[in-house]
Amino acid sequence: MAIDYTVIVVYLVGMLAMGWWGMRRAKSKSEFLVAGRRLGPAMYSGTMAAIVLGGASTIGGVGLGYQYGLSGAWMVFTIGLGLLALSVFFSARIARLKVYTVSEMLDLRYGGRAGVISGVVMWAYTLMLAVTSTIAYATIFDVLFDMNRTLAIVLGGSIVVAYSTLGGMWSITLTDMVQFVVKTIGVLLLLLPIAVVNAGGFGEMKDRLPTEYFDPLGIGGETIFTYVLIYTFGMLIGQDIWQRVFTARSDRTAKWGGTVAGTYCLAYALAGAVIGTAAKVLYPNLANADDAFATIVKDELPMGVRGLVLAAALAAVMSTSSGALIACATVANNDIWSRLRGLVKPADGEHDEVKGNRAFILIMGVGVIVTAIALNNVVEALTVAYNLLVGGLLVPILGGLLWKRGTVQGALAAVVVGGLAVIGLMATYGILANEPVYYGLLSSLAAYVAVSLVTKPTDAAVLAAWRERLAGRAPEPELVSEAVPAHQ
Repeated sequence: MAIDYTVIVVYLVGMLAMGWWGMRRAKSKSEFLVAGRRLGPAMYSGTMAAIVLGGASTIGGVGLGYQYGLSGAWMVFTIGLGLLALSVFFSARIARLKVYTVSEMLDLRYGGRAGVISGVVMWAYTLMLAVTSTIAYATIFDVLFDMNRTLAIVLGGSIVVAYSTLGGMWSITLTDMVQFVVKTIGVLLLLLPIAVVNAGGFGEMKDRLPTEYFDPLGIGGETIFTYVLIYTFGMLIGQDIWQRVFTARSDRTAKWGGTVAGTYCLAYALAGAVIGTAAKVLYPNLANADDAFATIVKDELPMGVRGLVLAAALAAVMSTSSGALIACATVANNDIWSRLRGLVKPADGEHDEVKGNRAFILIMGVGVIVTAIALNNVVEALTVAYNLLVGGLLVPILGGLLWKRGTVQGALAAVVVGGLAVIGLMATYGILANEPVYYGLLSSLAAYVAVSLVTKPTDAAVLAAWRERLAGRAPEPELVSEAVPAHQ
């Protein structure tokens, strides 16, 4: 294992070095939070693919393939579909807004007063996303070093917090690009063909497994529909995803770079399902389907290659974890803390804002590590996060982009009613049930439409400023309060 250890250690040291290098570039709020909005197509595509394909997509995707066969690809496939939909239909408009958070977009569209409540919901989502990614370090380091769970979480989490705090989005972008390359080589070019060959090829796999393992819909129509609601729609509105859209240097880059990343996700989904199916042939009696990835890597790959593939799994976890962490800190600082305190940025406060956001990443990072140590059920935490996100924020965000009659009162009603409905239904039906997101989304939509129709339409000046921003003709706002006309 010495060669494998060397590969992993070199990789981790490289991540920290890139964090240090990124710190030298992150001199302004824009550089620190959105990489100066300067990413070109290649880097944008790679980093976008890196953040959406995390530990759940890699370890969980292989586990679903082990359990259901090729139809296990649907979870990651719906993530790719969501990224494609975001890129083709919305990313150009989102990039032209020149904001930093989803809540700022809501304030611009509705004329203020929607930011704090929506910020709290988005903060809870990004926090849980960061926590679930951080917990995944325990699985990987256990395979690598037979390490204690708590120590593994602290080690992996501390590295992510360190490079994220140092350089912000620049560090995360640089590390994500490396992680994208490592994942592509480790999972698609090495583990996939080796797993299929060791399982005897597709012919042998078909002979040894039930026919439903090769049914594209074998996982079940209701499950696929739920994946679409949670993951496809979740991709459209998550702060972690939008913050990457904000890094694009043009709306064309956001559209076509995101399309490439979404297509890559579809291929990654199929690869994970095939690897899991091969693992079912090789190890038919695993107690836990999520152990399939670690088992096939540990037993079937030669040394050196094994280290690279485990580095790929680590890369998948780190990319999602760092993206969720900076999104969580950005929302906490810009949408909640600053608004509640009524802060006004000083004239020369750009550098101070970098320090403030850096401090929030450190604070949120410590909180994520502590929460990850205390929490056991990853699936339940992730389900709560996505249910709150989709049930509370999908309708007011897409409604703001697509329906000009929507009002701030309607948006707030949708967030509150949808969020409370999801929480209540999860308490009634169970966290993992499908009903909470179904009925929560419907109640959010009903509240949004009904309240918007019975309240005064959004001020014409606000809508005019919104259209100017969507068209890319307005200057970038430095404060939400400055972006909204004073009479509101």
